[in-house]
Amino acid sequence: MTTIQSKINLKKMQASADEACRLMKVLANRDRMLLLCEISQGEKCVGELEEALDIHQPTLSQQLTVLRNEELVKTRREGKQIYYSLSSSEALEVMSVLYKNYCGK
Repeated sequence: MTTIQSKINLKKMQASADEACRLMKVLANRDRMLLLCEISQGEKCVGELEEALDIHQPTLSQQLTVLRNEELVKTRREGKQIYYSLSSSEALEVMSVLYKNYCGK
């Protein structure tokens, strides 16, 4: 095991810890993590997410609401369709690290 290459500023970490923990709590749910993975590949409508991930109503709506409330995704309406896209660069970076360490092996 190695150490973090740059020195950690403890004061900055203390000031940001709540926000970082909030993001990790959202990502700790399997459905939300998979939704973010799928949405990180490009804008998706609810039907596309349901089909790709096999997550059905009402679970899908509940988890998308959490992602929206935490401002990790944003929405766009086109007629009756609602499209979701990623709105958090921090979430994308964390997802990239998780993918590299767990899926890139």
